[in-house]
Amino acid sequence: MKKTDLYEALRGRILDLSLQPGSALDEAALCAMHGVSRTPLREVLQRLAGEGYVTLEANRGAAVSSMDLPVVRGLLQTAPMIYAAIARLAAENAGAGGIAALKEAQRAFRGAVAGPDPVAMALHNHRFHEAVGTMAANPYLMPSLRRLLIDHTRMSRRFYDARTAPERAAIRRACDQHDAMIAAFEDRAPAVAVDLILDHWALSRDGIERFVTPDPLPLDPTQEMKDAI
Repeated sequence: MKKTDLYEALRGRILDLSLQPGSALDEAALCAMHGVSRTPLREVLQRLAGEGYVTLEANRGAAVSSMDLPVVRGLLQTAPMIYAAIARLAAENAGAGGIAALKEAQRAFRGAVAGPDPVAMALHNHRFHEAVGTMAANPYLMPSLRRLLIDHTRMSRRFYDARTAPERAAIRRACDQHDAMIAAFEDRAPAVAVDLILDHWALSRDGIERFVTPDPLPLDPTQEMKDAI
């Protein structure tokens, strides 16, 4: 397996939560699973660490980046600022190539929304927003956006795992917001793009808050057990 393929495989497993946040990475097991030696694996882990997917500690090895309370708090605080700045710059710098990439990413996202797989929806949403960042063409904001998208994508699994009619409607609304953003970028309308992306963030923010807030315990657990029997 080439290092690029190994990188994509590990990156995908982190984003889809196959590798759980905070979990230790067993180098021997990963080498056996992917058919590589430790040298290319460690080079890939170094790259993933530089991008924020994993952490490396002396004498402890590699672990998947956590999603503990400070991480979630930081995400909720900074995401609106980063997304708004990216959207404004993307609208100002929009070009034919960037718009085409966005439309391609949106077609894939809309196709995923038509299916039942929340992982596919989360990953295609990640691709869409990364394409927005590429079009913004800012070397200072892009690393922040990419780091943000790691945790946003992992946490958005709950948003895309729709269980009720209102939750499914929210996903369709998110999809429509992508189309509206593309139109705003084509029109070079920064203010409209910012409003749209903040509304879009608000949808997933509610899902993230549900992700970190457990469902309340029943007032009478024994009664719930009886009802289930």
